[in-house]
Amino acid sequence: MNPSIRFTSLAALIAFATPALADPLQATLYKNPQCGCCEGYAAYLRDNGFNVDVKPTNDLLEISRKAGVPENMQGCHTMFIDGYVVDGHVPVNVVRKLLKEKPPIAGITLPGMPMGSPGMAGTKTEPFVIYTVPKDGKVPEVYATE
Repeated sequence: MNPSIRFTSLAALIAFATPALADPLQATLYKNPQCGCCEGYAAYLRDNGFNVDVKPTNDLLEISRKAGVPENMQGCHTMFIDGYVVDGHVPVNVVRKLLKEKPPIAGITLPGMPMGSPGMAGTKTEPFVIYTVPKDGKVPEVYATE
């Protein structure tokens, strides 16, 4: 085979393959400066194709509140991705579901710090219930159960 044909074929293959290799999703995660599990969650996201910028802050409660997350529904950290807030240790498949479906909500939250959730130590002992963070003061609803 002519070397220039092989090169052209390789270039065409790379050009067609490139869209499948989409840029990683960009996320910004705000966390308490002393929290180690949040770093574990960021590493989990990176392992699953996300580009995560971690920002330590002492204003986490205020950041979550301004994002619309009710105080009793807040997780351990607050992440912003593609126009949504994701609060707490939400499994990556639920984050991907949110980004694919693009529902008219502010985001989602997994309240607290459930054992065995992504980034947390321990064994999962019960299903993770992820709630919506609605817009306009509506009541949160179950978005997914893992």
